[in-house]
Amino acid sequence: MTALKTLCIQLYTPDRSAEIADLFHQSVHAIDPALYTPEQQEAWAPTPPDHARWSERLAFKRPFLAIVEERLAGFIELDADGHIDCLYTHPAFQGMGVASALYAYLETEARSRQLSRLYVEASRVARPFFERRGFNLIRANEVQRGGTKLTNFRMEKTLVPAEPDTESGT
Repeated sequence: MTALKTLCIQLYTPDRSAEIADLFHQSVHAIDPALYTPEQQEAWAPTPPDHARWSERLAFKRPFLAIVEERLAGFIELDADGHIDCLYTHPAFQGMGVASALYAYLETEARSRQLSRLYVEASRVARPFFERRGFNLIRANEVQRGGTKLTNFRMEKTLVPAEPDTESGT
């Protein structure tokens, strides 16, 4: 794993919507077919990506973006209730800490919003990632997309409030 020295997290801007839609599509279609078949990948991320739908969705979701040397390396979404709707890394940046950096940023943001928990429907690929970050499995889900069955995992993590700094008296 190569660490990225130039990674920065930015807030969503509409000029990145097509790039995000393409990253999502590329990420899903790069998944090992032993985990999700090509048919399942296509049901999950249809070809070609629907850029207009993504633009509308992203205007509402406003994800956090990982940028490396002006390139979109990944994105993550945090809903107001603590739901993590998407976490995707571009295939060229996988295994380099992009998802970890995005998640760390998201958890800090969730704590600043005083959220008491985070939850996600993690894919087979993402489940171990979230388990390593303290998420607990609630249940397996079977989702139908265009007549194709996909499996994901409902997971959650309780966020314990930060302890007050006793030395400063706060």
